[in-house]
Amino acid sequence: MTAETSQTLDRGLRVLKLLADTDHGLTVTELSNKLGVNRTVVYRLLATLEQHALVRRDLGGRARVGLGVLRLGRQVHPLVREAALPALRSLAEDIGATAHLTLVDGTDALAVAVVEPTWTDYHVAYRAGFRHPLDRGAAGRAILAARHQGADEPGYTLTHGELEAGASGAAAPLLGVTGVEGSVGVVMLADAVPERVGPRVVDAAREVAEALR
Repeated sequence: MTAETSQTLDRGLRVLKLLADTDHGLTVTELSNKLGVNRTVVYRLLATLEQHALVRRDLGGRARVGLGVLRLGRQVHPLVREAALPALRSLAEDIGATAHLTLVDGTDALAVAVVEPTWTDYHVAYRAGFRHPLDRGAAGRAILAARHQGADEPGYTLTHGELEAGASGAAAPLLGVTGVEGSVGVVMLADAVPERVGPRVVDAAREVAEALR
């Protein structure tokens, strides 16, 4: 800690991070041990976070992340979308297909930014706000692949006809962006994705990730 930082705020943020990393919540004693502070400090931190709906405690006394975190998260989408638009525009124009940025929302993949090409005679209509299960479509499958493979080797995922008959997709995960889990991809009316599209999508995902860091 430096003179310019707040110890209390730092502890509160650490509480949120610890709770976000567990599916079963943590007790006051567990938090006290992990933070290295006494239980009284933890009680005060939790009480403050509860007032802002950032933490909730169940009947057994275990603390969990509260719904207030979701409200904060929704405000992140416009900022992420704005940062991603230049790379998405370039991708859409280059490939001649609809480009999109997709983020994880619970068990779904949620399209938060979509750019359509300006020069094609036809393209897939794909709208921001469109959601689908993570295990269907290139955007979600790319995210799941990154979860299993890690961030060492960037790759891309190809699909056909999983979300819309006659449409093919290619997507690559966002890597190295703390707090953001998502992918960048394209969707096109084609029986197969051209060979050059996969590497181009990987490049676009890297551009978006750099813009978000």
